[in-house]
Amino acid sequence: MGKIPKVVVACGTAIATSTHVAVRLKELLEERGIKITTVQARVSEVPSMVEGACAVVATAQVPYDLDVPVISGLAFLTGVGLEEVVDRIEDVIRSSQQL
Repeated sequence: MGKIPKVVVACGTAIATSTHVAVRLKELLEERGIKITTVQARVSEVPSMVEGACAVVATAQVPYDLDVPVISGLAFLTGVGLEEVVDRIEDVIRSSQQL
């Protein structure tokens, strides 16, 4: 395995919500044998933080055209559909890194 994949986690203020999502995402992916690094950002900062990332997980709308998938992170807050969201993030990471 090469570099540790980078995922940008974005919310409105880059404080509480993105911290919760980043921590939970790391835990759930580690259970699947995948290590990631996360970068927390406000939605407005996403374009400047996305370089080198394989995905953006956001709890707010990201109104930018990016070269990486933007995945809704609301399931990390509600619990509804969480496994499916983590499956999608895992697929994106595996396809981008050829793990």
